[in-house]
Amino acid sequence: MLADWSAECSADDPHLVIPWSDPKSSARFIDLRAEPYDIAEIPEADHYPALGRALRALNATRSPFLTAKCDAWQLIAGDPGHHADTLESLRLQLDLDVEQARFGFASYIDLLWRERAIYASAHHQQDRLDRITRRAQKLAHPEAALECVLRPAMLDLNGALEGYAFTVYVTALGADADTASQQWSAALEDVVHLLRAKELEPARGSATIDSVSSFPSRDGQAG
Repeated sequence: MLADWSAECSADDPHLVIPWSDPKSSARFIDLRAEPYDIAEIPEADHYPALGRALRALNATRSPFLTAKCDAWQLIAGDPGHHADTLESLRLQLDLDVEQARFGFASYIDLLWRERAIYASAHHQQDRLDRITRRAQKLAHPEAALECVLRPAMLDLNGALEGYAFTVYVTALGADADTASQQWSAALEDVVHLLRAKELEPARGSATIDSVSSFPSRDGQAG
């Protein structure tokens, strides 16, 4: 698997804000750790079963993460409306023949580390992203790529807390749409398994961002 990470943490880069809502639709942040059955309110999880399984695993009791946003989409060679440029660029990076990469399938999931000390530290997260991408490079998915992007985040579940999130992009290519989708599903499953490694779980007794006791009082805070 092709795997790498980057950071988009400048003042001009967008921040991830949680909770969020889209004024143009009914889409909103759903806390799957607090309410697992609310996954029924995420249409992408219903449309793409592999994405639904990933969300369940990444929000499970012992997971080191909570998820904030997700989406999935198709790529089609020669169709600008379906990310043809992205498909061609990835095809070249993966060194695939044109016939092997006429279609693609991609997804993203925004993740926040639950352990507060990790969530608050870009340095700690960079170390972990180095480890994650090195291990992902050993996965047997020559037609797939993992990209992680570190970005600033503001979480306000029980009180405002600044830190960092990262976005996990998984993309796979195939000769036809079904093959691309199947290869994406398999690659995503293995990436999630890697992210659920026991060593990444919050340290015993550590403060977590989804715990009420982890947050300072909101009295006197700006905003």
